[in-house]
Amino acid sequence: IPDDRKGESIIAFVVLKEGVDKPDDILQNELVKTVRNGIGPIATPSEFYFVTKLPKTRSGKIMRRLLKSIAKKERIGDISTLEDGAAVEEVQSAFDELQDTVNRDT
Repeated sequence: IPDDRKGESIIAFVVLKEGVDKPDDILQNELVKTVRNGIGPIATPSEFYFVTKLPKTRSGKIMRRLLKSIAKKERIGDISTLEDGAAVEEVQSAFDELQDTVNRDT
């Protein structure tokens, strides 16, 4: 997503394992540690969005273009190749909800 300081910032859409109802600070800290140790500090997401599914094509590829469009508040475009269109609504809702929370806190 666009970032005033860095130019661009990484965000992550995360699908929780079955049985994990709500993410907590411990889980978020573990995700940060995992990214920092596995890839490096520069790849640490600035925000995490927790969803139950991601928009995928019928072949199983995650539609990164669509996730970028949602995060940049751009027009989503063609989603006819999606396996499950409801995933788009869930990702959009999770993104909007966190953005509303951030805006209220500032």
